[in-house]
Amino acid sequence: MTVRSNLSRIAALLAASLACCALQARAESMDALYEKAKLEKTVVLYGAGPTGSHDRWIKDFEQRFPGVTVAFTGGLSTDLNQRIERQLASGTMETDLAILQTIQDFGKWKKAGALLLFKPEGSDAIDPAYKDEDGAFTGVSVNTIVYAYNTNLVPSADVPASALDFLKSRFQGGLITTDPTEDDAGLAVFTMVVGKYGWGYMDKYMAQKPVFVTSGHAAVSNAIAAGEKLATFDSTSTTPRLKQAGKPIEPVFSRADPTPVFLVGAAIFKHAPHPDAAKLYLTWYLAKEQQSRSGTFSARSDVAPPPGLEPLSSYNIDRGYRALVSDEARLTQLRARFGSYIGRR
Repeated sequence: MTVRSNLSRIAALLAASLACCALQARAESMDALYEKAKLEKTVVLYGAGPTGSHDRWIKDFEQRFPGVTVAFTGGLSTDLNQRIERQLASGTMETDLAILQTIQDFGKWKKAGALLLFKPEGSDAIDPAYKDEDGAFTGVSVNTIVYAYNTNLVPSADVPASALDFLKSRFQGGLITTDPTEDDAGLAVFTMVVGKYGWGYMDKYMAQKPVFVTSGHAAVSNAIAAGEKLATFDSTSTTPRLKQAGKPIEPVFSRADPTPVFLVGAAIFKHAPHPDAAKLYLTWYLAKEQQSRSGTFSARSDVAPPPGLEPLSSYNIDRGYRALVSDEARLTQLRARFGSYIGRR
């Protein structure tokens, strides 16, 4: 066989391989996916987030697609990813679809060949920064990390405008955040703060006797809404939900400091037991109808921001989250350094 014929054969194989990947990733209509999903009957979903945050979506999905149920496992991303790791290591995949905050896991699993390439309907409307170019994973929400305070306990004149304001004496004993050594979103906001104000900020912040929680951002917002704590610079999607429910809590976008954003992403596993049901759920969840009522910023550019908020481009946004959590060496270094402050308490 000649060198030329060898090259031609290799080119043909590469073209076929690329065509196969494109076919695998191609969007399918919800009607077509529903017909296939009914044969599988269920989708196994691992979803991170506050307790109950997936309940309404699961209920709506099961009503919209009779005959397809959702077997749900919730918890923190850092717990769910370990369960998935054990399944991958043992070769017994139970999870079909994962919706997690730890976006770096999806990049690692893609490199390991563990993810199914799939681009749901509407994928073209998702900003390239919020999705994998090959369809291995996609962002399903863009979450801001903002200030929050108890409106009954903090007068308007004392509402923090910058991270420096949290160092004022009136907030001593009244501050709460997630533990940045345990929570990547918490780590992102602390990293932004010391990046702007220097590591000396941490000495002053620790003198305020803050509380650090390891049970997620819902615990931060709940403590402030209940009047147990005064304020935080580490508030996420639970805060507007509590405000909407009439609780005395108010989110604040700082004009002085950048506002970090973190992605919640979704991926289907290559050896998922129910791949078509997983495709159906992800396609439905990313549709404009669902994204427009999520209460958070959508990864889709054609979905309006949550009521009362401007588009993300109107705010001073720190977009370094994905790069931060994808740099394992830097993560390890930052966690250790923040841990050295927290451990002194």
